[in-house]
Amino acid sequence: MDKKKVRKVVRETYGKIAQVQGNCGCGPSCCGTDTKQFAKSIGYTEEELESIPQEANLALSCGNPTALASLKEGEIVLDLGSGAGFDCFLAAAKVGQKGKVIGVDMTPEMIEKARDNAKKNGVENVEFRLGEIENLPVADNSVDVVISNCVINLSAEKPRVFQDIYRVLKPGGRIAISDIALKRELPDKVRQSIEAYVGCIGGAILIDEYKKIVEASGLGDVRVTIKGTSACIDSNTKDPIGRAILDGLGDGKSLEEYVVSVYVEGHK
Repeated sequence: MDKKKVRKVVRETYGKIAQVQGNCGCGPSCCGTDTKQFAKSIGYTEEELESIPQEANLALSCGNPTALASLKEGEIVLDLGSGAGFDCFLAAAKVGQKGKVIGVDMTPEMIEKARDNAKKNGVENVEFRLGEIENLPVADNSVDVVISNCVINLSAEKPRVFQDIYRVLKPGGRIAISDIALKRELPDKVRQSIEAYVGCIGGAILIDEYKKIVEASGLGDVRVTIKGTSACIDSNTKDPIGRAILDGLGDGKSLEEYVVSVYVEGHK
């Protein structure tokens, strides 16, 4: 699949999602799902959800990387594909005023929404930067922790993503990533579907391949842990993203046979 086309469609799709609360996107394609209930189902607590702007939760998650990261006061955190700021606001509370959170997103509409959420809610230790996760607008050796939530699967250049993560991490820094991965290869019809790609399925890779890409970047102590199936598409959905995924699997096939949510950890 053409990398430029993928990037263009992803940017356009998530730009539209930024403008509508509770829309359809990663998760994957949990259309019609109550955003708060969905977030609780994948690991966020009631207290966490009450502590952040409601507008930041767009149900575009597949886990809770801030819990995995064990963030400490004073740390500098980088969130890849920060969206409306959901995980950034949680991280900001954990690192405190002596710490800082940087969110990077390729979608201008998401950056605008996240900045507006920060301003309205008086969150001062966060900063949102427009950029691509393959070319991070962040200095070398400058962050303690890199987090990401259901975003790296959308990149057509995953090795470059982790190479740049390695670059920006301080020596001893760590990653805490929640993402979608595969237990087995997808049918070609799903793999070639741009809708399935946008829905965080078509671009997902096998678990073993994922681990090898992370290790090849130079990161050590790499662990990829399966956390769940992360498959919540209603069989009767009319959403084009969800429909493309289900139709591509073929009769009698279930998304749970292929897709899992994973936590990815490692250190520089």
